[in-house]
Amino acid sequence: MIQLTRLNDDGFALNADLIRYVEERPDTIITLTTGERVTVRESLQEVIRRAVSYQRSKHLLPTPHASAACESLVPATAASSIPAGDVQG
Repeated sequence: MIQLTRLNDDGFALNADLIRYVEERPDTIITLTTGERVTVRESLQEVIRRAVSYQRSKHLLPTPHASAACESLVPATAASSIPAGDVQG
């Protein structure tokens, strides 16, 4: 869930999994997979930032440095210890 603000300053939580797309014209309008549309005070970029942060918290999107962290767990000699003839392509 992400916290957002309606135009009348009422706060609410939105299930970010239901976001179909977000538009900025000039108000930010979120269209849900249900067809419902919600207008919020937050900018398009802020809604995207919160939705991405939510997805990362569920481990559906990797953090920017996750691949580097995983590579550091594999010893550099592991790949070089496989004989060239044993590599399948």
